[in-house]
Amino acid sequence: MKAVVMAGGEGTRLRPMTSSMPKPLLPVANRPIMEHVLRLLKRHGLSETVVTVQFLASLVKNYFGDGEELGMELTYANEEKPLGTAGSVKNAEEALKDDAFVVISGDALTDFDLTDLIRFHKEKGALVTVCLTRVPNPLEFGITIVDEEGKVERFLEKPTWGQVFSDTVNTGIYVMEPEVFDYVDPDVSVDWSGDVFPQLMKEGRPIYGYVAEGYWEDVGTHESYVKAQADVLEGKVQIDMDGFEISPGVWIAEGAEVSPDAVLRGPLYIGDYAKVEAGVEIREHTVIGSNVVVKSGAFLHKAVVHDNVYIGPHSNLRGCVIGKNTDIMRAARIEDGAVIGDECLVGEESIVQGNVRVYPFKTIEAGAFVNTSVIWESRGQAHLFGARGVSGILNVEITPELVVRLAGAYATTLKKGATVTTARDHSRGARALKRAVISALQASAINVRDLENVPLPVARQQTARGSAGGIVLRTSPGVPDSVDIMFLDERGADLSLQQQRKLDRVYARQEYRRAFPGEIGDLQFPGSVFDAYTGSLLRRVDISGIADAGLKVVVDASNGSAGLVLPSLLGRLGVDALTINPGLDESRPTETTESRRAGLVRLGEIVASARAAFGVRFDPVGERISLVDERGRIIEDDRALLVMLDLVAAAKRSGKVALPVTTTRVAEQVAAYHGTQVEWTTTSPDDLTRVGRAENTIFGGDGRGGFIVPEFGSVFDGAAAFVQLLGLVARTQLTLSQIDARIPRAHVLKRDVPTPWAVKGLVMRRVVEAAGDRQVDTTDGVRVVEADGRWALVLPDPAEAVTHLWAEGPDDASAQALLDEWAGVVDGGGN
Repeated sequence: MKAVVMAGGEGTRLRPMTSSMPKPLLPVANRPIMEHVLRLLKRHGLSETVVTVQFLASLVKNYFGDGEELGMELTYANEEKPLGTAGSVKNAEEALKDDAFVVISGDALTDFDLTDLIRFHKEKGALVTVCLTRVPNPLEFGITIVDEEGKVERFLEKPTWGQVFSDTVNTGIYVMEPEVFDYVDPDVSVDWSGDVFPQLMKEGRPIYGYVAEGYWEDVGTHESYVKAQADVLEGKVQIDMDGFEISPGVWIAEGAEVSPDAVLRGPLYIGDYAKVEAGVEIREHTVIGSNVVVKSGAFLHKAVVHDNVYIGPHSNLRGCVIGKNTDIMRAARIEDGAVIGDECLVGEESIVQGNVRVYPFKTIEAGAFVNTSVIWESRGQAHLFGARGVSGILNVEITPELVVRLAGAYATTLKKGATVTTARDHSRGARALKRAVISALQASAINVRDLENVPLPVARQQTARGSAGGIVLRTSPGVPDSVDIMFLDERGADLSLQQQRKLDRVYARQEYRRAFPGEIGDLQFPGSVFDAYTGSLLRRVDISGIADAGLKVVVDASNGSAGLVLPSLLGRLGVDALTINPGLDESRPTETTESRRAGLVRLGEIVASARAAFGVRFDPVGERISLVDERGRIIEDDRALLVMLDLVAAAKRSGKVALPVTTTRVAEQVAAYHGTQVEWTTTSPDDLTRVGRAENTIFGGDGRGGFIVPEFGSVFDGAAAFVQLLGLVARTQLTLSQIDARIPRAHVLKRDVPTPWAVKGLVMRRVVEAAGDRQVDTTDGVRVVEADGRWALVLPDPAEAVTHLWAEGPDDASAQALLDEWAGVVDGGGN
């Protein structure tokens, strides 16, 4: 049997280490990752191997040659262009068409029993056997579900936390029969998990999953690269180690000179012909490459040093990676998470701060303090974006420097000469940071239309009028010290997950486009944006009957930007409106839960005393609204969603409504009563927006004051929802309390359970296992439906070490019992 080693990837997330070296050649314990893979294949009798190469292919070929030094027979299949995981193997079909073969990645460190994997494949009579393993954080891998026989039931590539239903992932190791090539088109990019396997499953072909025991690490990030080194030193993976273990965990390779006065605290590894002088201290998880010189007084801890590096006296290296042929001069300090590329010079007494990336062939001057700040802390997700864009504490996590880099990365994803719309809320922090955004965009050959301070829905609408995208800065809702940077697409909606990942990759590589002097972008300040917004709104949303209804309403602008658009809007609607808190207050750019509640109570008092039809309170950026009925009673946000749904569905009598899976199933009853149907979405606003754009969607909402009015736009818009509500109330001649009274009561309870990142995947797998034969919905998280209609939803938080739970029953006691049951499952999964 032959094997295929896939060694064509660029390894962009590992830059600058992979800027001048292909990822399979990155050393782990002084041997390329791919060499460890080849040695594993040889141990299991797979000495005839085809290597697929593409990026820096000549370096791979030059290093391994024909495989004679390893006692193997290596041939190469060169890709002229990236062909995907399946396309690259198809490219080697001629050498593999006669018998079953093993496919393995050349950049994953493992000691799996490939002999047992092959035995399993043959016993099952499989066309394809997928080698699986369990990992703590499955976000960057393909999740796979198998039945009791081992047959694959489902694949999901690179899920969000809301889609995680197991911690069993695809390792990219397969045993395949040659027939599989019939499903792969030649010379085009094709992936196994995304293209071929779904087709095989659709046709009922035998695909099995083998859950392997042993070690596996996909070395795809700087963190996983450093972790792999430590795991080798700790003996967690069985690989061949060069050298001698002179004391427990202390490995020294042939020809190395280590002074007896050096302090060595293992586990650690010192490569061949390295020289370590007296007075050096090398501590655990440090790997020193071949021909490295470590001068007296140097200190190294958890450092990975590639070949031919000079480490000067009294230098200090902690948790960093140093590329080959680099010189670290006297008393230089390189902090945790920093990566220095190949052939760099780090001058005397310079300091390279944590998480700094220094690309190859660069010089850090003596005494320099190099600080790009923390790129972004990884909190379970591998990218910048959270639920509200890129968020963080002002001038701590979100600094002008970071904003410039983010805006530069965003500009790099767009064409030169494109136009981007910028906007902000009324806070001083957002104003200051927006100026940095504009400068970075213009310097990257992007034209800017700056709206200054406008409600968020106005910014979205203006972005959709000919811009390639938009950037909006606002104070984080409920967190006065934090800022959200919201990136919009050409429709004014939040970037899709795919677009976020693209921006994240550009930002992580720090490869920003800069304009030539004649290409600097233009800056414009468009006028009459509020008139354009209100004019469009009143043309598209049905306002018939409002002027004749004699309605009186109370509108609370919350001292936010919503107050900027209300005068022109209310004046043209012809309603008797009392506006409160209309002025901007820079000292209160957002509101806490307590201040929002107090504002609603005050609004209710005014509505009741004024005998108004209802009251509406906008959030500070005009995106969401809260309601008070004619009696002055607060209509809670989840209840307001049902009231709006009832009004819209009764008026439309057909179509579908977009609601997140966390919404009460009473919504289905309300929709069905009026001849409409619910399309359940994930809790992501991007997903609601996607459904909101569909032709037959009549309404959308998230149960937190966000409403979509599809005839005007597919995003949350407080003013549009307010105008729609005015028209519906005027035409139905019903009060909000009357509408509320005719809707059944919902009994939905929610709870948050702390869940360490390391066990989130395990927790979700146990939830699926605990569901047994009950109906399971994985639209977002795992929703388990009981036979009597009760349901519970378990949803991992994408940004925090928390799992969210919802439960609904016919009464609070029933819902509470169900919530307790599943909280117990989650707690059990976390132990």
